[in-house]
Amino acid sequence: MSHIAFFLVPGVHLLDLAGPAQVFSTAADFGHPYTLSYIAEQPQVPTAQGLPLVARLDWPDLGPDDLIVVPGWRALTLADSPAVGDAALQALRDHHARGGTVASVCAGAEALGQAGLLDGRRCTTHHDVQDELARRHPEAAVVRDVLYTADDRVVTSAGIASGIDLALHLIATRHGPAVAAQVARDMVVYARRNGHEPQASAMLRYRSHLDDTVHRAQDQLDARFDRPLPLSALAATVGVSERTLTRLFTRATGGLTPLRYQQTLRLERAEHLISHGATVDVAARSVGFEDPRMLRRLRARKV
Repeated sequence: MSHIAFFLVPGVHLLDLAGPAQVFSTAADFGHPYTLSYIAEQPQVPTAQGLPLVARLDWPDLGPDDLIVVPGWRALTLADSPAVGDAALQALRDHHARGGTVASVCAGAEALGQAGLLDGRRCTTHHDVQDELARRHPEAAVVRDVLYTADDRVVTSAGIASGIDLALHLIATRHGPAVAAQVARDMVVYARRNGHEPQASAMLRYRSHLDDTVHRAQDQLDARFDRPLPLSALAATVGVSERTLTRLFTRATGGLTPLRYQQTLRLERAEHLISHGATVDVAARSVGFEDPRMLRRLRARKV
């Protein structure tokens, strides 16, 4: 992935484009040789936010190590999407056929679908248009409520900020998680979310703060939410007292203690397992509850 080519469609969302572009340009700042280019079917591309963009009309020479990204655009439905020309769809197909990777953010999955690249593969898009994507491309395996998917060099993401997660995943795949973490820290993206994280997870709701101590504690809880993690051990890991950690954590998350945060993570994962056919007892054990009654109480409290 030395060359990152962004294909821009009229009405493109700026963050769908800027998020992944920032990830790869930051990786380049750290010495990884990425070149970014922007291609469109017209020299000036209007964006959903009103800022026009200038793009090249010719496709660069791309090899198997390169990447094409199709950012999403503003449209009420996928059927209302701007037209993508045959030449651009063929460029997507040809690049993948030569061993290259193609990716989409949000509604950009529709372009991959029109190119036939979603057929027989797992994919996702923004939750508002997931059902429509499945109807328009019945051979695709649309995965709901995840941030991104990767299947045979076709990588799709849910949209908006999840394009950053997609790009960090690609950086981690090529260079390792340490480089991805370095890029994320430089971008002040404290949580590098995994593809299986729900689109509206606790990691979104309770990570919108700038307290590094709490972020490090949350990193520990996110990684070990299904195992016992006493407050004393958690506080020692991040280098503060139990009392200080509880105070900082509660303030940063808007009222959650570390234990309640862990329970929230467990509850979300258990709900996912139950929605996929697991019993409450099995789900409770899988997420770390010794007594299934605790899960039942949390679910009742949520209602």
